[in-house]
Amino acid sequence: MQYGKYSFRCRFETGAILPAFKGSTFRGVFGIALKRVVCALKQQECAECLLRNRCLYVKVFETSLALKPPEGSRVSDPPHPFVIEPPETEKREYEKGDTIECGLALFGDINSHLPYFVYAFEQMGKIGLGKGVRRRHGRFVLEEVKKGDLTVYSEKDRKLAVPAETEELSLSRELGPSRPKIMIRRRKKIVLPARRPAVPEQGNLRLKVRLVTPLRLKFENRIRADLPFHVLVRAMLRRVSSLMNIWGGGEPAIDYRELVERAGKVRITDNSLRWFDWKRYSNRQERKMFMGGMLGSVTYGGDLGEYLGLLDFCQKVHVGKNTSFGLGKIRATRE
Repeated sequence: MQYGKYSFRCRFETGAILPAFKGSTFRGVFGIALKRVVCALKQQECAECLLRNRCLYVKVFETSLALKPPEGSRVSDPPHPFVIEPPETEKREYEKGDTIECGLALFGDINSHLPYFVYAFEQMGKIGLGKGVRRRHGRFVLEEVKKGDLTVYSEKDRKLAVPAETEELSLSRELGPSRPKIMIRRRKKIVLPARRPAVPEQGNLRLKVRLVTPLRLKFENRIRADLPFHVLVRAMLRRVSSLMNIWGGGEPAIDYRELVERAGKVRITDNSLRWFDWKRYSNRQERKMFMGGMLGSVTYGGDLGEYLGLLDFCQKVHVGKNTSFGLGKIRATRE
């Protein structure tokens, strides 16, 4: 699956007041701006529009109208091809001249439409974010867009340099001396990172998983407030399966049942998870929506080597519900 991670740096032209978690704010205005940029029939509902199968906005935000899951796949609802990664700071008040950075991860062939997203962020600055003085939203200027060390766009010259290299995420099943290993492959035209060893790491490992943004998981038809390892693995496998089926090369050749079964033997050695309640305003439904998720960290111990590639993958694409808002960002480190 093609993967691109871009960083947008913005400079406020007016004061602004933003929520502690800014993902919903960025995602909402991003949708409004992108629709203004690409929509040909401004007053037409997407579901009734004759152009919906060719419209970038529909493909990105109303994905289920444009795409259908492959027959026989595990996917019930096509995932959005993007993730907003808001700044991790809880800072709320911004003054004129302050800067703020927002990440945007794109999946599949949606990366080829990067210029539209850059222009949409420019339009977001004119619409404004959050609350501002005199009941106006905080307006900003897009200063710079970067992909790693490459400058894609700069306010100074207003030229786009679309990245030439591509990064590809995939999961493969490789037979080692004992059991399959999930691993991640990356391909770049310029730099190839070191390969992982072909033999899976075995033995007792300790792995700390930090929930950077609220994680919303549903298991056995209810939202979880705890995180046994097998529940996390189920959520990661669902995320990988849905993304690869719609935006990648199809269903990964891995044994889901065995992976979940072995994950049930992994124990929790330390747990500092807490529940975090938050609310957002839905422009589509014109009402406030109360949401919640887990924050904090949990440490697992056990035979974890075969899950390292899966964790690498999901650290890039997030996991759980409402990932397009930036929810479900995780970081895994060994202890």
